[in-house]
Amino acid sequence: MRKSLLRIGTVIGACLALTALPVQAQAKKHFDDPPDDKIVIDVATVNGSGCPKDTAAVAVAPDNTAFTVTYSVYLVQAGGNSDPTDFRKNCQINLIVHVPQGFTYGIASADYRGFAHLESKASGLQKASYYFQGNSQTTTSEHPLSGAYSDNWQYTDETEVGQIVYKPCGEERNFNINTELRVKVGTDKSKKSFMQMDSVDGNINTKYHFAWKKCPKP
Repeated sequence: MRKSLLRIGTVIGACLALTALPVQAQAKKHFDDPPDDKIVIDVATVNGSGCPKDTAAVAVAPDNTAFTVTYSVYLVQAGGNSDPTDFRKNCQINLIVHVPQGFTYGIASADYRGFAHLESKASGLQKASYYFQGNSQTTTSEHPLSGAYSDNWQYTDETEVGQIVYKPCGEERNFNINTELRVKVGTDKSKKSFMQMDSVDGNINTKYHFAWKKCPKP
């Protein structure tokens, strides 16, 4: 199983080319194009059993259309010789997103991916939520997976244009991402099932697509 530690912090670099999603095509009709000036993302805090120190990284797409979060040890397992506490892991990341003056952002869609091996009658669950600090509006999603299954998995959550939550203009609000993985043992408890937020081929696994708009002039 591929595991390489990635230092968490501000990373500005190349990301995989983005595949256009329906929500992005629609967003171009309602939202301004991404700002030309580069954005910077600082990681304020990271906590959780799914992302111990130095095992997650954040990178911004060169065209300011998205950012990615990569995990290297985010794995849950049950059955066999698994530790009883390994069936659930979570990760909470608090980000400071520095955007060019006059712009604000929301999240139009999010892609989650990984790999799972589930024995017969075993099950897995991927959950996620994100919100701006101090804002009661939280975007949540939940995706179950049933065994028998042994393959990559991928889920895309899209937000309707009218439902996208934007950071209030002129206010400093950190962006919070909470994720969780769970797995339940199958019929034969001697066989191990696992689910991970990390694909075996090494591709980036979690991507958040920005929606941009200009703030009103004071």
